[in-house]
Amino acid sequence: MIFEHHLKTGRRQEMLDITAEVEVGLKDSGMGDGLCIVFVVHTTAALTINENADPAVPYDMLSKLARMVPEKENYRHLEGNSDAHILSTLIGCSLCIPVVQGKLVLGTWQGIFFVELDGPRQRSFKVKLLAG
Repeated sequence: MIFEHHLKTGRRQEMLDITAEVEVGLKDSGMGDGLCIVFVVHTTAALTINENADPAVPYDMLSKLARMVPEKENYRHLEGNSDAHILSTLIGCSLCIPVVQGKLVLGTWQGIFFVELDGPRQRSFKVKLLAG
């Protein structure tokens, strides 16, 4: 079973908590145990799992990433978004989350984040559920 979710980002770089959207698809599927694979279909976006209780965490992460991979550098890619491509590769484009008794196996403070790196844009991500 595969679900596609759409979202609109509002800033060039931001982290959006998509945990609830993934959980709704999981609940609607009726799956008990298995794996939940989340995949972003863009080369300038990413996915990560991190703390979703304190909004300072995404801010700190994006701030540090921007210092590690600056937006303006001597890049050859002419679109002006090389930093977004590099960050997407470093962060990653997919997640695999265990599912037990119909629930994502996430820690108390963990959430699933869509990481926009070249927005604002219309974006999408896919969720594949594997029972077993």
